[in-house]
Amino acid sequence: MMRSYDVIVVGGGIAGLTATAYLAKAGVRVLLCEQQEKVGGLVGTFEREGFSFDQGIRAFEDSGILLPMIKSLGIDMTFISNPVQIGIKNDMISIDNKESLNDYAKLLKSHFPDEKNAIDIITEKIRQVMMYMDVLYGIENPLFLEGKLDSKYLLHTLLPWLIKYNRSMKKVKAFHGDVVTYLKQFTQNQSLIDMITQHFFKNTPAFFALSYFGFYTDYRYPLGGTGTLTKKLEEVILKYGGEIACKTRVIAVDQKQKTITTEAKEVIGYHDLVWAANIKTLYRNLAHLPSRKGRKLSALMNKSHGSDSILTCYFGIRMNSEKLLKYVGIHSFYTPDSRGLHNLSTWKDAPNLSTWVSQYLDYTTYEISCPSLRDPSLAPDGQSSLIVSTLFDYDLTARFSDHRQMEEFKKFILKKVKDVLEKSVLPDLSNLIVFESCSTPLTIESLTSNADGAITGWSFANEVIPSEHRFPQIRKSIRTTIPHIYQCGQWTFSPAGMPVSILTGKLAADKIIKKRK
Repeated sequence: MMRSYDVIVVGGGIAGLTATAYLAKAGVRVLLCEQQEKVGGLVGTFEREGFSFDQGIRAFEDSGILLPMIKSLGIDMTFISNPVQIGIKNDMISIDNKESLNDYAKLLKSHFPDEKNAIDIITEKIRQVMMYMDVLYGIENPLFLEGKLDSKYLLHTLLPWLIKYNRSMKKVKAFHGDVVTYLKQFTQNQSLIDMITQHFFKNTPAFFALSYFGFYTDYRYPLGGTGTLTKKLEEVILKYGGEIACKTRVIAVDQKQKTITTEAKEVIGYHDLVWAANIKTLYRNLAHLPSRKGRKLSALMNKSHGSDSILTCYFGIRMNSEKLLKYVGIHSFYTPDSRGLHNLSTWKDAPNLSTWVSQYLDYTTYEISCPSLRDPSLAPDGQSSLIVSTLFDYDLTARFSDHRQMEEFKKFILKKVKDVLEKSVLPDLSNLIVFESCSTPLTIESLTSNADGAITGWSFANEVIPSEHRFPQIRKSIRTTIPHIYQCGQWTFSPAGMPVSILTGKLAADKIIKKRK
């Protein structure tokens, strides 16, 4: 007899886990299907030779969403301070609070003394964006509050916030267009623009990019690594009777019969389906052609690309935490060369690909994260775990898709990254390494099935983004063109980070729960 559930959730990333947890808590008979051996996707921790590493996101931001979600699900978690540093060449500053923006301006001026006026204008724009972000995320998201909202809360908290929110959203419109184009209003020094923007995705909207300085002050790290949140959500799901099926790839969806088919050829019935995985895969797996609107959307998706991907080096090193803290800090964004990536042609025009990649790794900005500096249990005594990442092109990596070529490519990357760090912030690194490994955009694609190895959904460089991108309309983002099928996660709303993935997971669950009632 065919198994059947009230709801099936496909995709065990943070959005799918959130949706499943709330559905299970509401008493809905729910099954979560995940193709990998464990859930979590890009929110997870893995261990190698005694060192623990975060395999995706390096720290969490609350945004008025994460902490209310944890509280409403009864999750007990301990968070550790996660101070961020920004560095250029031999200079590093700490982002301790909003006043650190003054230190950031001094950092930029020390490297671009002829651009002091432009830097003053740009930092003032960042300050404005931070003020608007304080309003947008100024209260705990009401979606996660338990029970009926009382009149006192509505009159004295929610209503005043809504008034400020609407005013701020009108002002946000002034930050239109991508961040590079926006900054060119104030300076023509492309190297300066690169120092501000090259750790953002290509064509990142100006408001979203400039808001990151505020996010850095909001970062926090969970005791035990980022995978702790995944484990806690699993516990909630199982506590309330939800089911989790790992190593379960969905290869077909029959929207008329309301069934899914797994790679193991099992057919499972549903009343409602939540797709929390790559949305392109859903439309490819449909047994029947969707509506005209659905076919148009599917065609648009096939033409669209995922966001930038990342290249990551994982190192276990013989260096105590005190020394490592002095060199790179707990969590830093570091650029070893102030000339900027605009000095490079595109890799497609490069006569020698290895030379181009080597130069790219000289100029790019790195995110350097040290899990064991927050939680010493994540590395052996007297040693440290070190994660070094940079944005990297999926199509370039695909040129090395042959297994032997890929292994050589990874060795080349590891050697080059060590060389860059040794010449700048981590002298003698090569002689301190106990363990090393490299992850590419193809690794991310294999782990998550995300198109183009994307880590935040759709690319901003698409002519048209095939998802909702107006924040006041985010409730509509969970709809699909197919009856009884909803969506959530990074492909649902753009731009999408972890808070938005959590929010859309909750919205999808709430929609189904309300409909069932």
